[in-house]
Amino acid sequence: MSETSLTSSARRRLVALTLVAGAALGVLATAGLATAVPVAADVSGRTAVTDRSELRAELASSAATVERGRDAVAAASAAVAEAKASGFDLGAITIDTSGLANVLNALSSDEAVGPTRAVLTANTLVETEIATANVAELRGRLDAAIAQKQAEEAAAAEAAAQAAALASANTPDGARSVAATIAASEYGWGADQFSCLDSLWTKESGWDYQAYNPSGATGIPQALPGDKMSSAGADWQSNATTQIRWGLGYIASVYGTPCSAWGHSQAMNWY
Repeated sequence: MSETSLTSSARRRLVALTLVAGAALGVLATAGLATAVPVAADVSGRTAVTDRSELRAELASSAATVERGRDAVAAASAAVAEAKASGFDLGAITIDTSGLANVLNALSSDEAVGPTRAVLTANTLVETEIATANVAELRGRLDAAIAQKQAEEAAAAEAAAQAAALASANTPDGARSVAATIAASEYGWGADQFSCLDSLWTKESGWDYQAYNPSGATGIPQALPGDKMSSAGADWQSNATTQIRWGLGYIASVYGTPCSAWGHSQAMNWY
């Protein structure tokens, strides 16, 4: 039996099948027979079947059970091989199907007739349920490990993309591109207004998010003091996009448009 545990549904099926096996064993014990009953034995008050065609008919009735059991053995072998090849730490990677293999061999024998066949069939069903449940449990652990790895890889890719976007936006050209996009999408300002904005912030900071004036004015929009920009994001000191969002909001609330702010700057040398 595998080192892994059965699911509750598998346990219920296992109990039911064990009762079937027990009932069959009771019939066998009443008849005074061992599991390997001879072909010529007298069972249930009748002469045991000796006709090989009838023996084959009895064996054929168990073909589905045998096929299902063999499929379970193959599935267990494949699951263990896949789990080992995955390289994940899944704990115990073992599914013992030796008991199922043994009872399958016995059920395939021509001597498995009458009550003996009933016992072997019930035992095969029990062992098949055990193997199937353990395959499902192992594959569940493998699927969970794969999903976790994929989630970690996706998170790492997202973090890398965000870092690349930040690095790009923190260059003067990148900051201009971000500003043009936000100005158009959030404020409806087109190329004419962006031209004024470009002139304004080129004069103020050269679009350098690290720009600092001895007066205390900071960043691309030259906020005074710089920590005003924290209202747009806690990363205002390191993120040009945060500074741009604050600066555009400031221009909209105080001057209405970048061109109005630029006109004030030209007249007063500040905005």
